[in-house]
Amino acid sequence: MKHIFIVNPASGKENATSRIQSQIDASKYKDQCECYITTGVGDATRFIKSYCKAHTEPVRFYACGGDGTLSEAANATAQFPYAALGCFPCGSGNDFVKYYGGSAPFLNLNALIEGDELPIDLIRVGDKFAINATHFGFDSSVAQTICDIRRKPIIGGKHAYPSAVIKGLFTARKHICSVEADGEIINPKGTLLLCTIANGQYVGGSYRCAPRSRNDDGWLDVCLIDPISLLMFFKVFSHYKDGSHLSNPDYRSFIHFKRAKTIHVKATPGFVYAMDGEPIKASEFTVQIAPHATRFIVPQGARPISPIPEA
Repeated sequence: MKHIFIVNPASGKENATSRIQSQIDASKYKDQCECYITTGVGDATRFIKSYCKAHTEPVRFYACGGDGTLSEAANATAQFPYAALGCFPCGSGNDFVKYYGGSAPFLNLNALIEGDELPIDLIRVGDKFAINATHFGFDSSVAQTICDIRRKPIIGGKHAYPSAVIKGLFTARKHICSVEADGEIINPKGTLLLCTIANGQYVGGSYRCAPRSRNDDGWLDVCLIDPISLLMFFKVFSHYKDGSHLSNPDYRSFIHFKRAKTIHVKATPGFVYAMDGEPIKASEFTVQIAPHATRFIVPQGARPISPIPEA
């Protein structure tokens, strides 16, 4: 089987190309491996589609970058049943692989190649897919800021998410937006602080926004938080980080959780939502589950973490 490593040289703090090539050269599978270096946004999707149209034998693509690179690859592999999707996480967040306990086993090239292909769901909006999360409100404001500062010194890199959060505290704590999940309006007042529609469990590098989510069960986990005071925001935020926000009885009046297959969103002109961190402008859109839309390569030694059960 051919193993193609799609390397985003702009991902993370440094170009990981030489590190990946060194592992390939030392691997017993080196004759089956090759690297493709992306040239810009969207190139991973373009390359995989082009390759799969020209070759119909089973193939594995490994996204070498962050969640954005993985998302680009997923948008292509979802269209070709003989293409499997893997991840060599070398971005700043690497949120999706935290579902499997973290990056370590994914950074072992031989363990990746020897891994199992398991069917996973994707999130669909129109003709685009997300693999980890689609979110809006405070979160999409944060995502837009992260895109602006991710490579800046001090506030960028691993500090990009908290830096963007600080900015959002002053500019993005209330949004006019209606969210309907499987026919039920979950914010009747038509406002929100944020809403996350998750397939994975983590966003922002370390925030367990969807602690009950499974990426292969045919459901999306929707968490919507009403606008809250700054004092309450800081109280909730620590629980949002460890995943205990859904089970805290003190928050049930303003945190709304629902599993759904179709979520329809209506907002004001200029509204922004984010798919795996990519900001997209739209005042009305529909988010849907795409069950078992691709096969994800889980390396030897990795397994899903246990979800936090309902209280």
